[in-house]
Amino acid sequence: MTTIQIDHVSRWFGNVVAVNDITMTIGPGVTGLLGPNGAGKSTLINMMGGFLAPSGGTVTLDGRAIWRNERIYRDIGIVPEREAMYDFLTGREFVVANAELHGLGRDAARRALATVEMEYAQDRKISTYSKGMRQRVKMASALVHDPSVLLLDEPFNGMDPRQRMQLMELLRRMGDEGRTVLFSSHILEEVEQLASHIEVVVAGRHAASGDFRKIRRLMTDRPHRYLIRSDDDRALAAALIADPSTAGIEVDLQEGALRVQAVDFPRFTALLPRVARDHGIRLLTVSPSDESLESVFSYLVAA
Repeated sequence: MTTIQIDHVSRWFGNVVAVNDITMTIGPGVTGLLGPNGAGKSTLINMMGGFLAPSGGTVTLDGRAIWRNERIYRDIGIVPEREAMYDFLTGREFVVANAELHGLGRDAARRALATVEMEYAQDRKISTYSKGMRQRVKMASALVHDPSVLLLDEPFNGMDPRQRMQLMELLRRMGDEGRTVLFSSHILEEVEQLASHIEVVVAGRHAASGDFRKIRRLMTDRPHRYLIRSDDDRALAAALIADPSTAGIEVDLQEGALRVQAVDFPRFTALLPRVARDHGIRLLTVSPSDESLESVFSYLVAA
């Protein structure tokens, strides 16, 4: 159960504050790190990977300081966003070099290349690789020592749909094995499909943490929106709008449903089944229409 603890961490570059007093815990499973461009995601990952020192606070791996502690690299694999690679090497030579840095041999490199399905191009020079292939060979070098922690900064950049699916399945499998996987991505659909837990950073500050659906339900200052179908929409609308938990109702003729805004989530969730029962109305569909990760993210960024 390997855990990264970020405790009141700040990082500034001259007069620019990139990360401001962030505390979070990254544990086993797959965690998505979200934030707009310039929010501080890469800075956080670089501090977790030991590339940057915190200006304030501490970053630890199972209680061990990460900064200037080379032993933590036995446990951590890193896939940086930067494209800096040794283009004159073949993919195999690059991964073997990383294996040797860990005291491992060619078998470890062969297994890592097979894991990311890069055997077919392992003897080509990296200079001939597409961006997606470069991402995969970086992934192989990060996996060569079988780390318990994997840190990935925008790992899906440049990958085609098939490569994305393969990487998503690999990360999902690693999370299921109990490894600690953290990845940043600006593609919300990928985060929604893959991450069991999200951490959101906005303007260098920690904005939210947890399952995004639970985060949405805690946003009591935002009306909750529902798409509701029933066998008597008119009677249902009249009964719901009479209660203070409901702020507004629209009839969506195209969908054949009601679009309801609820300002008191707990009261509304108790009200709806009671109204249906008391008025003999059959509920056909009750679907939250703003509990997607995209909705939650847009609310957090706009806050």
